[in-house]
Amino acid sequence: MSLPLIFHPDVQDEIDEAYRWHEQLRVPRGDDFLMAIDEVYRRLEQMPLIHQVIWQDVRRALLRKFSYGVFYCVYADRVEVIAVQHTSRDPARWQSRA
Repeated sequence: MSLPLIFHPDVQDEIDEAYRWHEQLRVPRGDDFLMAIDEVYRRLEQMPLIHQVIWQDVRRALLRKFSYGVFYCVYADRVEVIAVQHTSRDPARWQSRA
């Protein structure tokens, strides 16, 4: 199964903010962060049901080496990414988008 990814309008801003933060570290890791995001996106396109439902119909894919989650919903014809955020942040930020 291969489904297209559709993104909530705020997702790119969340990624940009996280990238800037990781670039400001003593050892910049922004590019590694973006590669981890891309890895998750490729997995979601091919195997969107691989991650468990964590709230209502929302699933979470965790990034390798980063404490971030990609929160998404699976539909018959698409995967909707509703948020990319640090796992310690208040889930109300993405729950209002579901």
